[in-house]
Amino acid sequence: VLNDAALSELFAPGGRAEAAVIGTSRLLPEGMIINGRVDRLVVTPDRVLVIDFKTDQPAPEAVQDVSDSYVAQMAAYWAVLAEAYPGREIGAVLCWTDGPRMMRIPEVMLSESLNNALRAI
Repeated sequence: VLNDAALSELFAPGGRAEAAVIGTSRLLPEGMIINGRVDRLVVTPDRVLVIDFKTDQPAPEAVQDVSDSYVAQMAAYWAVLAEAYPGREIGAVLCWTDGPRMMRIPEVMLSESLNNALRAI
């Protein structure tokens, strides 16, 4: 992963390892507080990338095949970071060590995951 040029943005300036993501969001169920730790958090003036490494083997071939629990986890981080960094693009990325390769989760999948959680309450 460290030597793959395609993954260089994971280790870009402004990045932090084992970063805490704590907070709430209007996108989450009322009263829900997220308290998690992500593998990498890259904050730039224009965007924020939240990255979690996954070791599943084999890694899914397409984002649609990613486990619902992984999408929900990243959606929660995405929601909190959207509140903390208004006006910036928030990217939720899984980095599969089997490859290695990055897989950005589309915003529509993140929103759908949060909406499903709200409906389940």
